[in-house]
Amino acid sequence: MTPEPHPPGDSADDLPLLRRAQAGDYAAFEALVGRLQARVYGVAYRIVGQSQDAEDVVQQTFLSVIEHLETFRGESAVATWVLRIATNFALKVLRKRRGLPTVSLDAEDTLAGVPHPQYVARWSEPPEALLERAELREQLDRAVAELDDRHRVVFVLRDIEGLSTRDTAEAVGISEANVKIRLLRARLQLRERLTREFGDDTTRVFPDHAHTSEGES
Repeated sequence: MTPEPHPPGDSADDLPLLRRAQAGDYAAFEALVGRLQARVYGVAYRIVGQSQDAEDVVQQTFLSVIEHLETFRGESAVATWVLRIATNFALKVLRKRRGLPTVSLDAEDTLAGVPHPQYVARWSEPPEALLERAELREQLDRAVAELDDRHRVVFVLRDIEGLSTRDTAEAVGISEANVKIRLLRARLQLRERLTREFGDDTTRVFPDHAHTSEGES
């Protein structure tokens, strides 16, 4: 079963719990884990695509958090800090799975070659109504899983988990401009995939022929 998206940002209680944990209160650390565990699992699952690997990422993430509690200086939200750690471990899983020394996420993307949508149509129902349908969420999960690594990671952090462009760039190790371009590419791919599924065929237009002059074959 795939995880539900979580709202962006931190609960007001996360920072006090972390400060207490830094002072040696293990119960506070356990409470913090309870608050953030589902979000960490959600990020890990959407990046690595397997529940067992995602569970391993969760375990590694919180072991790392407790080992590095003293390094947290409050320059970002607690959840953002934890999700950055989780992203790092998830990328290590991808690297190990592919037998590569690194997962290539740092190449610069450009707007050149951004594909134009091939299927454009009005959605058969308002988006907010579609989002309440389980089949749309399932389609979205499948579509996200089919994105390549570098676009999927950015989409998960930015649009599903609600991290800022800056925090996403830091987590992945790329520029903010690259985050924006990858997010655009991911959104276009997902939009077209979902439009093919939920678009109203009677309203479809054909972009390839939109600028053809009258009289041309």
